[in-house]
Amino acid sequence: MELSKLFISVKKPPNLFLKPCFRPCFSLSNSPESNSLSEQVKLSQTLQTETLKTLEWSSICKQLSAFTSTPMGFSVAEKAQVPFGRTQKESQKLLDQTTAARMVSPPLDFSGIKDLTEIVNFAASGELLTIKELCTVRQTLRTARELFKNLEVLTSSGDFPERYTPLLEILQNCDFQEELERKIAYCIDCNISIILDRASEELEIIRSERKRNLELLDSVLKRVSSEIFQAGGIDRPLITKRRSRMCVGIRATHKYLCPDGVRLNVSSSGATYFMEPKDAVELNNMEVKLLNSERDEERAILSVLASEVAESEREIKYLLNKILEIDLAFARAGYAHWINGVYPIFSSEDCEGSNSIRAADALTVDIDGIQHPLLLESSLESLSDIVSSKCGNVAQLIDGNGVMTSKSFSGDKSDLPVPIDFKILLGTRVVVISGPNTGGKTASMKTLGLASLMLKAGMHLPAKNHPKLPWFDLVLADIGDHQSLEQNLSTFSGHISRICKILEVASNQSLVLIDEIGSGTDPSEGVALSTSILQYLKDRVNIAVVTTHFADLSFLKEKDTRFDNAAMEFSQETLKPTYRILWGSTGDSNALSIAKSIGFDQNIIEHAQKWVEKLKPEKQQVRTGLLYQSLVEERNGLKAQARRAASIHAEIMDLYAEIQEEAEDLDTRERALMVKESQQVQHELMAAKSQIETVVQEFESQLRTATPDQFNSLIRKSEYAISSIVKAQNLGDDFTISKADNISYTPQFGEQVHVKELGGKLVTVVEVPGDDESILVQYGKVKVRVKKSSIRATQTSERNAATNSGPRLRRKGWQNEEFQGHLSTDKDEVSYGPVVQTSKNTVDLRGMRVEEASVHLEMAINASGSYSVLFIIHGMGSGAVKERALEILRNHPRVTNYEPESPTNYGCTIAYIK
Repeated sequence: MELSKLFISVKKPPNLFLKPCFRPCFSLSNSPESNSLSEQVKLSQTLQTETLKTLEWSSICKQLSAFTSTPMGFSVAEKAQVPFGRTQKESQKLLDQTTAARMVSPPLDFSGIKDLTEIVNFAASGELLTIKELCTVRQTLRTARELFKNLEVLTSSGDFPERYTPLLEILQNCDFQEELERKIAYCIDCNISIILDRASEELEIIRSERKRNLELLDSVLKRVSSEIFQAGGIDRPLITKRRSRMCVGIRATHKYLCPDGVRLNVSSSGATYFMEPKDAVELNNMEVKLLNSERDEERAILSVLASEVAESEREIKYLLNKILEIDLAFARAGYAHWINGVYPIFSSEDCEGSNSIRAADALTVDIDGIQHPLLLESSLESLSDIVSSKCGNVAQLIDGNGVMTSKSFSGDKSDLPVPIDFKILLGTRVVVISGPNTGGKTASMKTLGLASLMLKAGMHLPAKNHPKLPWFDLVLADIGDHQSLEQNLSTFSGHISRICKILEVASNQSLVLIDEIGSGTDPSEGVALSTSILQYLKDRVNIAVVTTHFADLSFLKEKDTRFDNAAMEFSQETLKPTYRILWGSTGDSNALSIAKSIGFDQNIIEHAQKWVEKLKPEKQQVRTGLLYQSLVEERNGLKAQARRAASIHAEIMDLYAEIQEEAEDLDTRERALMVKESQQVQHELMAAKSQIETVVQEFESQLRTATPDQFNSLIRKSEYAISSIVKAQNLGDDFTISKADNISYTPQFGEQVHVKELGGKLVTVVEVPGDDESILVQYGKVKVRVKKSSIRATQTSERNAATNSGPRLRRKGWQNEEFQGHLSTDKDEVSYGPVVQTSKNTVDLRGMRVEEASVHLEMAINASGSYSVLFIIHGMGSGAVKERALEILRNHPRVTNYEPESPTNYGCTIAYIK
């Protein structure tokens, strides 16, 4: 079997997609040194996986999955396999893609993208692909090519086309397999899922022979069935199929009417035999043979197409990976809007030691008001609502001007987690955070770890301004209790064992997070071990952040500038933590204050205070003096003044905005008034329509019992009633509905309207609006479904809007070129009565084939009474039924004239019968 066309594909080697794990950039061999490196890589991957679990990275990825648009993207996000940049350059590239995706409006359409991995694997293993699977391949390839074309349009138009370049570069070097797509389209009609005759010469010949054979078989069966019927052997001619062979039905008592026939089956009652006539046996045999040949040829065609897909396996999988990158970029953009994320930047130490550094630039970590994204979720719009509204493709996150809207918050500001500031000076290697339990030390550390991972994955951060962070090759965390009975590890053993592994794999580009360092053992030994660990870390990591209750660790800053302190703020007034970080300060555990607030006995608190004074060194007693308290009070006073100033400024700005809004709102109110008046006129118009429809219904009901002499009287009476209604409502022909109020306009079947989505082109309505507020229209031979809101009426439709609904009395005096081939003056000389459409004088040909429609129209004309009218509804469609109907009307001896039903409805024709 040979296909009718030869398709040649250019193969390109695919690149591997970024993996969601951290991997050092070195190769491994079989030497002892390389084996040691291999063990270190495995250990770093294990620690990194445990850190991701500790920081709940999978929950962040699950949030991100709600914004994906393809099956591949959803699967990757659900499995927490969102890729990280393996270098700072790769992470910056991911960030640029996210930023570019946030600016795309309207968003790209991924609806035609399917995961072809399983289909391609089947083809590569030699399996036969189905028609549906091949059509899925074609649809995905076509959608991918359209995505690339849309990106090309974006990068070649607009004010700043270069901002979309990061997205265009993803698909720049992809092979979209256009030849394979065209081959599938040439061989298969995906609309009706059949293989076309042109797919091969053999298939065309087989189907042609089968068609001729079926025509002969049908002729024989019709002849025999008719003879049986005429002889009384069956109630009506019956041709059916039994045991894959065509046969006729016959009463068991009349089987002699089919001599030498083969009985294929019997009805359940036994009264009817299904006989294969003798003359049909050979034709049925030929049908079975040709049908088997056709199926074999179709399987051969599918096999060839499957082999073509298998040959393009590498290119298709590479293309799917690139589409996945695009999808994840738009998912990150949607997620960024959902959390009100801002664009972060990477900090660098290249300028360390420069005298020209500004104060703001002297920070290696500078984050204002960041919120933990998982704690933030409860205050934002529900993810299930986002999924149901298809917000994953960012379609409803962008307004008409391409600007991201702010609709994500569902609660007030009191529901939001407390924002945290991170201020780590350039050159600082170790930060010691102290403060009370439940003060937010662990949550703050997790927030910093998640921010580092999100930045590495190219995600925007839920913070203010532009957060600044270094790029970390590894984020290593020891948070929580690592006690294990199976491994015989106590709390301290599990804690120190994990720190040992972290120290083994950490590099000068790593971020290390350790919670409650040195806890779980003797305090003096814990302080000594913790001090040694921190001294080791300051020479080997980029940044290490540790939390502790050991006050001695806060004194490391006095001996080495690479150490810094931070404290969790604690309110002495409310005896509750504020969850804010005081950078450069040292905090107390406030254990006695917390115990007092809980309700401990005062004697216990006093005895504990005495023991604290005895146990504390002399230097620590001095530190509890009034100086610290006075500084705190002064800071609180300054904050209160700042809040008052901000409140006054906000009131002034609100007043200014209110005045400006009042000044700018005059035009809006004028338009609102016009819309209100128009709606009032619309209500009056609908009332008039209802009254007119009542008159017409009464006219139709009286018409059924009226004699011909009473027709003219009924018409005059109805016309007078309608004229009175029109005059009472003061409705003139010059009244039109403005295009601004076109929202309530509902077009009728056959009416010509303008469609905004098609560039304002004039189309014909071929289906009335449904419950989903969509309308099927036809432009040329193309039918498309559009939204009702995009429909704009023509001037003719607007003028006749009040009279084009419900039963109508005919208006005369117009013609159309298409209906000028059959005119007669007899119609004007003979009274045909009122031209009113009813169910009895209407024949509906829509949905019929040409031959069937011809029979129905002939029967309707013959059954019509003398001097009557006949409404023929043929629709527009391809025009075949309409052309046949007009031809019959033009040549039929009983038809004196015919014309379109109305100037706006060419889907219905009125015929005047002799």
